[in-house]
Amino acid sequence: MKYLCLGYFNKEKMDTLPKEEIGEIMRECQLPLEELLKSGHVLVEAGVAQEVKSLQRVEGKIQVSNSHSHLTQLEKMIGSAFILEARNIEEAIQVASLHPTVQVARGGQLGWEIEIRAIDSFYMKE
Repeated sequence: MKYLCLGYFNKEKMDTLPKEEIGEIMRECQLPLEELLKSGHVLVEAGVAQEVKSLQRVEGKIQVSNSHSHLTQLEKMIGSAFILEARNIEEAIQVASLHPTVQVARGGQLGWEIEIRAIDSFYMKE
C-alpha cells in the first residue's frame, strides 16, 4: 500500500530564526534523509517552497489565489511531502519516523511533525 506523508513546520517559529541557523538545521536533515531513502520504501520525496497558489472553481471559472490565501494563514505549513510504500500503517509509521522532520532534535521546537495518509488512488507518469 502507498502512503502520502506530509511534513509540517510552524511558520512563525521558523521565521524568527536567522538564515544561518536555518541553514545549519537543514544540513542536519541530510543524514536522516539519506537513511530514509536507503530504506527502499520511498517512491517520491520533495521539499516544497512556501509560495502557494490555490485554485478553486467560482461561478464556473477557475480562480487563482496568491500566497495570502486562507491556506497559508494556518500556523503550520507543509515543508515536505513524500510517498512511501509499506505493508500497513504500522510499517509506514516506522519508515516515516526516519524522516528529518522527526529525527532532527530542533525540529520539535519548531513545530515539525509528519501526517501520514493511506493513498486510495495513485497515478504516476512513466
